[in-house]
Amino acid sequence: MAKNVDISKDMLKVALKALDDKLGEDIQVLDIKELTVIADYFVIAHGNNKSHIKALIDRTEEMLSKEGYEPKQIEGYHSASWILLDYGSIIIHIFSKEDRLFYDLERIWSDGKKIDVDSLLK
Repeated sequence: MAKNVDISKDMLKVALKALDDKLGEDIQVLDIKELTVIADYFVIAHGNNKSHIKALIDRTEEMLSKEGYEPKQIEGYHSASWILLDYGSIIIHIFSKEDRLFYDLERIWSDGKKIDVDSLLK
């Protein structure tokens, strides 16, 4: 189990660095491994417009791929209002600001433990 946690943490750090590089807005991480089997972590962020959102996704996918991680599934890329990258143990949600407020995953998954993003970016 520890090995999977290490892989999840490594993927998480790479994803956060990518989102931070492209100036993702309000990047949040929720530890949900005690709540569900679908993933260990949710990463939630938003972009300022469709081009920014796609740049966030492209950079995240590129950096994770360089580390040998490939997504199991990508949803919503063409609409660019809510894009989901499923890497198994981490699921990355990139929203438009409006859709993020509307779907409010942070509230829905509020039983998850908030992780300090800044500590993972160091």
